[in-house]
Amino acid sequence: MSELIEVLTKDGSYSLRSLFFNENFHSLLGALEETKLKFTATSNLQRFKGKSLNVLDICFGLGYNSASLLNELIKQKSYLNLYALEIDKNPLEYSLRNESFLKLWAPKVKIIFESLYRKDYFEDQFFKCSILWGDAREKIKIIPSSFKFDLIYLDGFSPQKCPQVWTIEFLSKVTEKLNSQGYLITYSSSAAVRKTLRNLGLEIFTIKPSFKNRTFWSQGTVAIAKFDKNKFKPNLNFEKLSVMEEEHLLTKASIPYRDQNLNSSKHDIIKHRLKEQLLSNLVPTKKWREKWGMTKLALKS
Repeated sequence: MSELIEVLTKDGSYSLRSLFFNENFHSLLGALEETKLKFTATSNLQRFKGKSLNVLDICFGLGYNSASLLNELIKQKSYLNLYALEIDKNPLEYSLRNESFLKLWAPKVKIIFESLYRKDYFEDQFFKCSILWGDAREKIKIIPSSFKFDLIYLDGFSPQKCPQVWTIEFLSKVTEKLNSQGYLITYSSSAAVRKTLRNLGLEIFTIKPSFKNRTFWSQGTVAIAKFDKNKFKPNLNFEKLSVMEEEHLLTKASIPYRDQNLNSSKHDIIKHRLKEQLLSNLVPTKKWREKWGMTKLALKS
């Protein structure tokens, strides 16, 4: 699980590559840029200025998403209750040893991360943070059922590499913990993930590509619980799915990942989904790609 290789991304920030999952933690275009564009900016943190919010960070990894969140909340004097789920301590250990990473944030972020690494916990007058180490499918059960989150970050390895955190059953557990008007934010634009979230009753939005990088049709997904148009404030970072994206949800790529007892292996989850896709009468994803001039490299379905 902890076979990791250091990676320098194009924006000068460091990331890691997991040999176990055969995938990088971040886009090579920039770990910091990805965090800010897909997670921090999309969160609309100004809503919580001087207020309190609850956040769940699933697949904490090196801690970029939580660090960026904390950094902004320190500036605007907000109060935070944070739960983080992570199976491997090594990425956080790496972050605490990497001066380039630590220099990106306010000094307090290092103090919080050191406490999370040593004691799994940090608390002061503004922030109460806990990290639960182990399989997210098990650890999410430890969070009190009455506890609801204003923001949920889902940043695991891609569905084909780590389907365990993208199944109907796990996402059902996750969405149960989403507050009214809460945002679930993920980098994934997988049709299976989006269709599952929609079937769980959430309103789905696409994270717009940055002006600097128009090669991607989406930078991820925002799902909002109990969507109320009257209470919703316009966000420049995300918008309704395009016709192309809606059609993606009508293809075989939208067939969900399943893990009935929340203990299946990666191999079994993928095998069962492939079998379901073969038997499905839905439009082959290849036809959708051909229609819209897409390539496999642009998708994580």
